[in-house]
This record gives sequence, structure tokens and C-alpha cells, in this order.
Amino acid sequence: MNDLTIGTLTSSPVMVRHPLNPILKPVDVPYGPAMVFNAGVTKFKGRYVMVFRNDYGDQSKGIVAPHHTTNLGLAFSDDGVSWEVQPEPCWSWHDEEVVRVYDPRLTVIGERCYLCFAVDTLHGLRGGIAVTDDFRSFEVLSLSLPDNRNMVLFPEKIGGKYVRLERPLPVYSRGGLDRFDMWMSDSPDLKYWGSHKLLLAVENVAYANDKVGPGAPPVKTDKGWLTTFHAVDLDRSRGKNGWEDSWKKRYTAGIMLLDLEDPGRIIGRAAAPMLAPEALYETSGGFRNDVIFPGGMILEDSGEVKIYYGAADTVECLATAHVDDLLRLCLEKGTE
Repeated sequence: MNDLTIGTLTSSPVMVRHPLNPILKPVDVPYGPAMVFNAGVTKFKGRYVMVFRNDYGDQSKGIVAPHHTTNLGLAFSDDGVSWEVQPEPCWSWHDEEVVRVYDPRLTVIGERCYLCFAVDTLHGLRGGIAVTDDFRSFEVLSLSLPDNRNMVLFPEKIGGKYVRLERPLPVYSRGGLDRFDMWMSDSPDLKYWGSHKLLLAVENVAYANDKVGPGAPPVKTDKGWLTTFHAVDLDRSRGKNGWEDSWKKRYTAGIMLLDLEDPGRIIGRAAAPMLAPEALYETSGGFRNDVIFPGGMILEDSGEVKIYYGAADTVECLATAHVDDLLRLCLEKGTE
């Protein structure tokens, strides 16, 4: 296992953080969450749609409310920058087994919008897929076995099957510690999943020593599936780095390109992070500082790519780049 400390990381120069960041803050949400982050974002029926995670508590006192209070919020936009937040949460799930639903990812397939999500239960953390037409009611199509999460769907069938990326959380078989990798599987119907395959191992990412997993759902380009992922490094010398007593991890965003017909084949991958925590809203004042987590990616007709990401587990942000520059990052000489 790679326990070496990873030094300073910087974002790729092709990435431009939006000047209005954070584009969504707790103060923008009328029902009083303390953290709004890890949103899924897509275009659906002519509008930008954001489904975001709400966590509650008291930022001034560093207090986080019990997990069962977490729910999902909803916002719409005409430009992907300024958001009209709806007056109440769009989905909350807790019952005798389910504790909470969180970390949504949105993918439009055909005429419907599919939501991948994580769900904490009394018997393990599970990943799920739901479908919605109005973002007010969600039909759950499937739930994984424990422990799996961070699922994202490709926006079309490949080889006649639905395909998803995922990050299972094995502990016993990985030395009893975080050592989580990025996998993929396929399905004939979005309910039954198989053909599980390792896609990207943590030891193969130079700027990760803890875990890697899916980020935003992939977007299709003429060169391949452009795919973000999260990469985590652990430094045990880090102390209090947020509201928690101790936060020793740093999350960065990577980018890679997958084959259009065989997405289990990585065509190219940028050797360095696409985005690393650098801005003040990413590195200080948050629940967990030094965290960037990409959850939405939209390829515009102009070639601009909008990448939405949670920052410091507290706010939602936007960075942009041209698709040609991102493809170049993945394919240029020296990529991994």
C-alpha cells in the first residue's frame, strides 16, 4: 500500500473557476441547511436542473445535525450559473431501515431523468438508481448490496446494455482500511447488474493513496467518453481541518477518456489533477476543508464544458474548460 505523503497539488491551467463561486451556498436555500453540496446537474426539458445534498447543523458552532435529517434540494436555472432554489426539499427518505438519501447524480437517458444516489441503512451503505419526470416523485428502480456508492450512469446504452461506474467499499479484503477503487458494471434493465470489472485502481493514480471513484456522469465526445473521477490522499499529519476534530484527507478531481464502444478501456488519463483545492471556499471555513467533488458535467454546443463540484463539503461551485483542452489533457504525451 502507498502510504507516502503526497505534496502540493494544483489545478490544471485549462480550468477556470467561475467568478461567482460558490454558485450555491446555504444562505441561498430558504429552509436553513448548514451545507449544500455534491449536487447532480444536467439539462432536462430545456432547463438546467440541480439536485443537491442538504446537511443541517450550526456552522458557527461546528455542529452537524444527526444523519437522518439529510435530504435533497432542487434548483433550476436558465444559464447554469444563477439558480432558482425551490422552497422545500424534493426528496427525503428515512424509515425503519433507511437512515438517509444523499449525493445525487443526474443522467438523462431518452426522455427521462435518472438519479443515482447513496443511501445509508441500518445494515450498510448502499447505492441506488431512481427515475423521475418532475423531480418531485422518485421511483426507485434498484438498490445495491452493501457496501457500494458513488454510482453514475452513462447517458445511453452501450452494446445494448446500460452501464454504470461505481465505487464499492471493501474493508476486510483491503487490509481493514480505506483502499477503494473505481469499478463498472452493466445491466439489461437498470435493475439487475453484473459483469463487474475493475476500471481504475487507487495505486495507479499518482496523486491518490486512499481511494478513487466516479465523479460526474460521463459525457460523449467524438474521441470517447469524457469522465471525471475523485481521487483522495490521506496525510496523517493533518489535524483539525474543518468543523470535525480531525480531517486528514484531501479530495481532488481527475479526468480520463474511455473508449466509446468499450468503456472498460481507458484511452488516456491526465497525469495530474484537473481540479485541486486552492480557492478559499475550497480550503477554509468548511465542514471538511480541502475537498473538491465533481458531480455534474455538461458539454455545451459551443464546446464549453461546465463542471459542477462540491467544495469543502459545504458549498456548490462551477469551473469551466473547453472540451478540446480536456481531451488534450487526457491524450497528451505523459498521461498515465
